[in-house]
Amino acid sequence: MAKRPGKGDPSPTIVIRREEEGEEHAHHGGAWKIAYADFVTAMMAFFLLMWLINATTDAQRRGLADYFAPTNILGRAASGSGEPFGGRTMNSDRTLAGETPPSGGVQMALPAMPLPAEMTEQDEEDTLPPEAARSAYPLRRPAPEMAMARRVVATAEQEAQAAPPPGAATHGPEREALEREALDRAAAEIRRSVADDPQLAELAAQLMLEQVREGLRIQLVDAEGQPVFAAGQAAPNARGRALLMRVAAVVARLPNPVDISGHTDATPFRGNADRSNWDLSAERAGATRRLLVEAGVAEERIRAVTGRADRELLRPERPEDAANRRASILVALPETPRPADPGASR
Repeated sequence: MAKRPGKGDPSPTIVIRREEEGEEHAHHGGAWKIAYADFVTAMMAFFLLMWLINATTDAQRRGLADYFAPTNILGRAASGSGEPFGGRTMNSDRTLAGETPPSGGVQMALPAMPLPAEMTEQDEEDTLPPEAARSAYPLRRPAPEMAMARRVVATAEQEAQAAPPPGAATHGPEREALEREALDRAAAEIRRSVADDPQLAELAAQLMLEQVREGLRIQLVDAEGQPVFAAGQAAPNARGRALLMRVAAVVARLPNPVDISGHTDATPFRGNADRSNWDLSAERAGATRRLLVEAGVAEERIRAVTGRADRELLRPERPEDAANRRASILVALPETPRPADPGASR
């Protein structure tokens, strides 16, 4: 039996516990570290995404979205073999507004592929590369829907290439016929407008409208006792101005180019040796142009203003007849060159 230490002993007993090297501490758990690392990574990705959205343009964002979420060419699909959300991305119009995409899905033009109208199963097998045919995991043949979609797209592209461009539905005689119908309606409207005005009804015989090769020719001619242009004067009188305003109101609504020419009779110009019928006819054409522009005819539509003097008489058998004094307005057909001799088309 061991002896207990007493008061008289010099020191107490010391117990020393030795541990072997390499002994592991008890496991305290580290799952929180993984969760924290995932949280930090997610926050970093979130702020990186916010920075990219702010630093890129709309076109760049659409390109990135289409790269990571390619558009579904077959239509929309909520899940399964198709792309999620019907192939739409966050940049699609009204995607975030809760709008349901159309049942037809997002349409996308596919490059035309040289596929025959009908393909048999053997033909589809022949289209696989030899490496895939020899492989233990050969490539799966395209689904019938994919082949049909490619054929439909190829047919649509062929029809689009064969179709005429917009605005080219009518050419040649058909287009000219439509243009002449429009000019006929304009002429009828001018006649009706003049006939409905009691003050101008008596001048209806001095307004000549006729279809010529170049388009619609409108002429305001003088008559004995009822002049439109006073003798030796360039500007039309009050009745002539009123008649021109009726004409200009209809011509202003047409898109056709306009040629204006002034004419005189064969009576020599009197009163000023420095002026002649050439000057007078050119001044009458200029006065007519100013009245048309004031009434609303666009300046850029007027392509020629000329004075013809007495070289194109309306009554060649009577050179001094009042009807030879006139102003001529040609509403030309589109893409029709201005004739060198307007009087030759009567």
